[in-house]
Amino acid sequence: MAALTFELQGKDEASKARAGKITTDHGEILTPIFMPVGTVGSVKAVTKQQLKDDVKAQIILGNTYHLYLRPGTEILEKAGGLHKFNGWDRPILTDSGGYQVFSLAANRKITAEGVLFQSHIDGSRHLFTPENVMDIQRTIGADIIMAFDECPPYPSEYKYAMDSMKLTHTWLDRCFHRLSKTPDKYGYTQNLFPIVQGGTYKDLRTASCEYISSKNAAGNAIGGLSVGEPEEMMYEFTELCCDNLPTDKPRYLMGVGTPWNILEGIALGVDMFDCVMPTRNGRNGMLFTTKGVVNIKNKKWADDFSPIDADLPSEPSQYYSKAYLRHLFAAQEILGLQLASIHNLSFYLWLVGEARKHILEGDFYSWKNNIIPQLKQRL
Repeated sequence: MAALTFELQGKDEASKARAGKITTDHGEILTPIFMPVGTVGSVKAVTKQQLKDDVKAQIILGNTYHLYLRPGTEILEKAGGLHKFNGWDRPILTDSGGYQVFSLAANRKITAEGVLFQSHIDGSRHLFTPENVMDIQRTIGADIIMAFDECPPYPSEYKYAMDSMKLTHTWLDRCFHRLSKTPDKYGYTQNLFPIVQGGTYKDLRTASCEYISSKNAAGNAIGGLSVGEPEEMMYEFTELCCDNLPTDKPRYLMGVGTPWNILEGIALGVDMFDCVMPTRNGRNGMLFTTKGVVNIKNKKWADDFSPIDADLPSEPSQYYSKAYLRHLFAAQEILGLQLASIHNLSFYLWLVGEARKHILEGDFYSWKNNIIPQLKQRL
């Protein structure tokens, strides 16, 4: 058992982009990296083997709130943790449930102790505290576990954002204390990442970065962005946080975003990303490709027999035509959702892999500026 380590392997001279290597007990992660979201222990419509062979995923996410409700910690403990339960033998990160608490605003009550919430499944009431969220994540068994935080909405009044940040810091202290009193489960190390908050106020974000940095955690996350603020503001606060977080630890921008958001985030110094967009948009017929954005439901693709994207290494992207995929969507055939999801995920992993290659080759910034207009095109 060894704590997570981060090795910086290259930097781009024209931007703040970095290439690195995270090492966990379940393997290495080459950064910058995109992490497919497996909310309930599965990346929707994608098998473990497809995640490895086609998507080239190095790490996936699970969600504490959802896994706690279903299948529950008792089942996960009996299984030997999420790795054994879902068969994924590479690193896993678990989100603490703080964002679900944010998104369930109508069904929750926040106090200094924690968050009382109502299950979206059956209406039952539950209390999440920093302590039991650490216990739940221990039982789930992720390699990277997230601190329990409060994510303020956008926009937030200054006082709300400040009180929320202070609560997040107090909860962080309780998370660290709880982890120090409990052993790792299943024979490998679980590493806690704190989360920077502070809304869209520079002084609060800077103060939060300083507080989080003082904890000397294995890595650090930037939360509370991509919650409705303008894109330029998201970039501004991402850069502010990256400039104030340690350079020798991985930086994780939570819940972001489009392919161009990710490239801009990399340019600002972010190492890790996650978002439901590739799978959710894929299931709705939106494909991200190396040439631009495709709405596969459009009639124009009905007789286009070219591959979905010949430049991508995944089987669905190269083997199936746009016409066939459009037919599957029109026929409401479940295979269509699967192929679109695998394609989009493989595109995202290809994109961060290309970014890493260009960082190491020293021309990332010009490559990014050239490819973003192409990726944004509506085909």
